[in-house]
Formats: sequence, C-alpha cells, structure tokens
Amino acid sequence: MKTQYKHLLQRTYLVLVFGFMYLPIAVLIAYSFNENKSRAVFTGFSLKWYASLFHNEMILSALGLSLVLAFVSAIIATVLGTLATIGINSMSRKAQLIINNISYVPVVNPEIITGVSLMLLFVIVQKMGIGGENGVFGWITLLIAHITFNVPYVIFNVGPQLDGSLYNAALDLGCTPRQAFFKVILPQLSPAIMSAFLICLTYSIDDFMISYFNCGTMQTLPIAIYSMTRKKVSPEINALSAIMFLVILAIILTSNAMDSRAYKRNQKAIRRAAAEQ
Repeated sequence: MKTQYKHLLQRTYLVLVFGFMYLPIAVLIAYSFNENKSRAVFTGFSLKWYASLFHNEMILSALGLSLVLAFVSAIIATVLGTLATIGINSMSRKAQLIINNISYVPVVNPEIITGVSLMLLFVIVQKMGIGGENGVFGWITLLIAHITFNVPYVIFNVGPQLDGSLYNAALDLGCTPRQAFFKVILPQLSPAIMSAFLICLTYSIDDFMISYFNCGTMQTLPIAIYSMTRKKVSPEINALSAIMFLVILAIILTSNAMDSRAYKRNQKAIRRAAAEQ
C-alpha cells in the first residue's frame, strides 16, 4: 500500500512539474491556430496567422538577423572559448584559478550591467572617431557583445572535459603537437564543443537585454517582440514560436536518435570483438 502511494505521489509530482513547464507552450501553440486575435477565447481553427507570418517583413527580417547573429557569434565564441580552455589548461594551478574566477564574472553578472558596460565602451570608441558619421552601433557591436557573453559558457562547458594527460601521452607515443591536437584532444572535446555551440546559439537567439543596449537601429527578434508589446503582440508571434519550438524539438529528437544508434553500434562492435577473442 505504501509503495503504491509512493508511486502515485511520484507520478503526480512529475505531471505537475512537466505540466508547469510545457502547458504554457501547449497553450501558445493552440492559440497560434486561433481564428481571431483574442488571447482568451478560442473562436475557431485557422492557419491564417502562419500565412500572415511569411508576409510580415519586420518579423522575418528580425528573425533573419537573430539567426545569422546567433550562428556567427556562436561559431566565433566556440572557437575562441575552446582555444582559451586549452591555453588555461596549460597554465599553473594558481593561474587557472585566477582566470576561471575572472571568467565567472560575465556569467553571474546581471545582464543589464553587462549590456550597459559594453554600450559605454562602444560610446568611448565612437568618440575616438571610429565608425564615421554612422557611428559604431549596429551589426559589429551586436556581434562583439554576443561573443563576449558567450565565450565564458564555452570555457566552463569544455574545460571539465579536457584531460591534459592525454595530450602528453600522445606526445610520448610519437605524435607531433599538431597530430596530438587533431587526433586526440579534438575528438575528446567534440561532444563538449558541440554542446557549447548549441548553448551559445540558444543564448544568442534568446538574448534581449545586452542586444537592446548595443543594437543601434537594428532589431533582433526579442527586440522586435518587445516593440510590439507597446501596442499588442501579434498572433503571428505565436505562429513563429510554435514553428521554432517544433524545429528545436525535431533537432533534439534527431540528435538523441543518432546518439542512441551510435551507442548501439559501439556496443555491437564491443560484443563482436569480445566474441572473436
């Protein structure tokens, strides 16, 4: 009886937790098919907001900017962060501790402070005459700002997976430094690097505060949505959010399926090798 009661409580808890996380998304998707603009009454099924979305130049341009900015900044931040991690790993323990503590500052710092401090830096650069008549604010400042807050996440995601002893072992076995990096260290770090890249991509697409202070006249998707709240958020945003959620879900499911398939192949290879011995 106690076991059944315990299982019931566990299932109830899981339902409540997942309901709290995913019920708002389910409501958003449902209302993306609403016939009118009401966010309280569902009047009928319609795909008109999806059709309208692909004719809204403002939303599409903001989405395009956010995606390009996210991919470029995530790639650069992942490369810089990975190289920084390898450099930090080669330092003394005291130097590693100092650098890691410094790297924590942008992570724990409130975004508004990071955004304002970067804006003030770019204002100083602009006063020095860099940027010409149009100023420095725009694509470049957005890109630098996103790279700045993404690099620490790469360092802390890749760092724990780096085992310096493998590099030394590869050198002892006759590898050149180049071979040791590309054939030993890089394969070892590739899952962490991919994970760091996806984290950077997500944070960059989602960022509002830092982008808001450093965008100039450009609008990323979060800034465009914020500008709509002064009047009323269009149901086209619901349609866009539903599409983005489904795309991300498909990517996650595909990635998990590929990992599962690779794991099964590895297990079969191990069993086959054991049987041959």
